[in-house]
Amino acid sequence: MSLKQQIIADLTTSMKAQDSARTSTLRMVKAGIVNREIEKGGELDDDELAKLLRSMVKQRKDSVEQFEKGARPELAAKEQAEIEVIEAYLPQAASQDEIEKAVAAAIAETGATSMKDMGKVMALVKERLGASIEPARASALVKAALS
Repeated sequence: MSLKQQIIADLTTSMKAQDSARTSTLRMVKAGIVNREIEKGGELDDDELAKLLRSMVKQRKDSVEQFEKGARPELAAKEQAEIEVIEAYLPQAASQDEIEKAVAAAIAETGATSMKDMGKVMALVKERLGASIEPARASALVKAALS
């Protein structure tokens, strides 16, 4: 079962269980998928879907931060609950150790010596770790290693 099919099946289940918070989050995710498919002009594969879900999580984390700054804990809690629902569909993130090993291997393989080579190294790290990587974490490690 593809990730999209799993989300739709879980949406149906949450509707039957009358879990309104989960249902509204999954409806929002499904709408995001449909919008992205319209933009693309075709079906999303699981990697593209994972990228969309990571983007949704990032947006909500930003919202949580803003709501906490604005002294709106009830809205921050709602956003945090949405993050938890969405993250359940993301692949298990690579550990810090796995990312460090992939970065070291990519640097050795490409012969990177300066920040000019960062693009080559990042491309190789993304290829190796796929959807399980947070690009920001990998980018920070690559920058530290190359500078």
